[in-house]
Order: sequence, then C-alpha cells, then structure tokens
Amino acid sequence: MANENQFPTEVVELPSKGYFYPKDSPLASGKVEMKYMTAKEEDILTSPNLIQKNIVIDKLLESLVIDKTINLDDLLIGDKNALILAARILGYGKDYEMMYFDDNNNEQTTKIDLTKINELEIDFSNFTEGTNEFHLELPFSKKQITAKLMTSKIQKDIDRYMKSISKINSQVQTEITSRYKFIILSVEGNTEKSHINNFIDNEMLAVDSLALRKHLNDNTPDLDMRITVTQPNGDEKEVAVLLTAQFLWPTL
Repeated sequence: MANENQFPTEVVELPSKGYFYPKDSPLASGKVEMKYMTAKEEDILTSPNLIQKNIVIDKLLESLVIDKTINLDDLLIGDKNALILAARILGYGKDYEMMYFDDNNNEQTTKIDLTKINELEIDFSNFTEGTNEFHLELPFSKKQITAKLMTSKIQKDIDRYMKSISKINSQVQTEITSRYKFIILSVEGNTEKSHINNFIDNEMLAVDSLALRKHLNDNTPDLDMRITVTQPNGDEKEVAVLLTAQFLWPTL
C-alpha cells in the first residue's frame, strides 16, 4: 500500500497483538503502518545532535509511523523492538551482517536474514485484555503484588532516575530495585509509593525477586533476538542481535 505522499508502506504486526492497550488506543489493533525509509530518515540516523541526546531511534520511528496519533512512549518495549526491526528491513532489506565474539574472544561476522526473527510465544490468558497489569504471588513471602510490563516511557523514566542516582552514589548500581519501583503498582493491595519502595528496598528477598524477573521474562511480548551462529572452529554459539542505532545504519 501507499500513503498520501505515495511512499510505499507496510503493516507491522505487534508481538503484543494490541492485547495490553486500552480499547480506544490506536495500538489496540495490534498493527502499526510504517512507510519505507527515505533519505530524510537517513538524515535522522546520522544526526550528531539526536545521537548525542540518545533519541535518534525515537525520532526515526516518529517519522516512519503513519498514524501520528500514536504515542510511541505508550509502546511496550517488545512492540517498539518490532518497529525497529521493521524499520531496518524497510530501509535496507532483510540481509544483515553483524559482528559477534567467538569462544576465543575473537571478532567474527555473520550474515542473517532479519525476516527469520520470530516473536516469543506468550500465554495471553495470564493477563486481562485492555490493561497493562498482572498479578503475582511471590513464592517465598506469599505476598501478592500487582505490576505492569515495561513500556518505552517507563524505560526512559528509569534511565533518568538511574542517571540522577548515579550522581549521588556512583559506587552501587541499583538497576534491579529501580526497575521494580517503576513497574510494581501495589503490594498486598497497598498502592502507596512509600510502602512499595520500602518493600523493594528492605523486604524483598532474592528468591522472590528472581521469581518476578522470571515471570516478566516468560510473559513479556517481544521478539526472539537470539540466533545460532557457526564459529570458525565449527562449534555453534547462541548470540543476540542488538537493536541499537548502529543496527539501523548499515556499514558501507
């Protein structure tokens, strides 16, 4: 199909199927129409200012997504990853040459077909359609928590929070607990942030933390970015395709 400017477009299927968005959200359809990348978008990808501010991918997607009523900050991280992958394919084709390190820590390259990357299998029955919330009983403490899946906005909020924390104390990284503070909505029905933060900082045992991370890993709609490569010695190795700005800009 083509949009009003006659640029060809494609409809991208979201890993979430739109299941977690409110019914009145344009994302609830589970599909996003994107136009093919043009020289205009290449200007975005090579903008030093956008790269320095770490917003180059967001600006690229804003330019490519046809429906301008879509707030990209609302996207689940997995759905955003699907749009980044689609942008690369629509811009430069399905063939992608990537670098990885073999078992001897030597740099190697391999070529992959990006259209072969599939979605993770998710059991949507664990969630309520139209809302980004889930309930989990922690295995050791038996406390009931309500939490939500990561969105683009939450990730940005966490990044800003982590940056501010590092200015105060650069010795200890608090990525795990900081992430929990942004996604846990209630503990035992108590939604007060002070109560939630106290639980995370002082009461949450490692075994319960592990269970929450596993639940998120098993139930977050996303792409399976793991691929298997054959090393020069013939052994196979599993590596991850990283969706960075460099992923979107092929080496000439």
